[in-house]
Amino acid sequence: MQKERLEYHTSLHIGGEADYLVTPSTVDEIKEVTMLCKMNAIPYYIIGNGSNLLASDQGYRGVIIKLGERFSQVTIEDGRVTAQAGVLLSKLANMVAKNGLTGFEFAAGIPGTLGGAVTMNAGAYDGEIKQCIISVKVMDRQGDVFELDKEELELEYRSSILQKKNYILLEAVLQFDQGDMISIMERINELNNLRKEKQPLEQYSAGSTFKRPQGYYAGKLINDAGLRGYQVGQAAVSEKHCGFIINKGSATAKEFLTVIQDVRRTVYEKFGVKLEPEVKFLGEFDEELIEAEII
Repeated sequence: MQKERLEYHTSLHIGGEADYLVTPSTVDEIKEVTMLCKMNAIPYYIIGNGSNLLASDQGYRGVIIKLGERFSQVTIEDGRVTAQAGVLLSKLANMVAKNGLTGFEFAAGIPGTLGGAVTMNAGAYDGEIKQCIISVKVMDRQGDVFELDKEELELEYRSSILQKKNYILLEAVLQFDQGDMISIMERINELNNLRKEKQPLEQYSAGSTFKRPQGYYAGKLINDAGLRGYQVGQAAVSEKHCGFIINKGSATAKEFLTVIQDVRRTVYEKFGVKLEPEVKFLGEFDEELIEAEII
């Protein structure tokens, strides 16, 4: 275990130093670390690619358990894919495609790991994890490992039983139909080009900053509120897509959170719509800003 700055482990490139960071490669190692933390009353937090995470400028007082490349084995047989939580969605989608399997094209451009994707029921372009998942293997906070089938996962918009119960995803089983590999790769390229055209992929972000409010689109509300390009320090509403708040180079977590709260307040004042952050907050933040989260 070692100290590590979280800015090196989040797509926003924001975050102070964590007390410890570990990168386990087996289920036994994950259990060993979590049980050690529990016995010593040390907080811990599970991350994958850090692509939906705003880490505090003060870092994290505890252990960050990163499930990444060292925990990313994949097997594919007869249309069924078994993958560990740390595999990148982009890598997994390309592996699925090269095996001539269709139904996972939507995930090729999502910048996260399978663990985060299942936990949040990630989706894009009319596709979501719910459509292709069969079952998962998880670990609870007592270190017990067990399986859940699709129905038990309670997959909803950006929500699952894993979030509600704080389960750690270890492995997921996905099922896909056979298709034409060339057509599948063409679809992936088409979706990736759409992302490049419409999203600020060239800048640091955590993806869509807000959940989609029922009956509205967050980006349109933010644009219509006159907030396109709104900036505090180095954190700003993207000019390219208002649903993204970006780090223009050296933004602090405080600046980023200030933009989030200013956007939420303004949209609510103008349209009466409450925007809920999709990005997760890790570590300690200014109390006044956090309290302002509730309008």
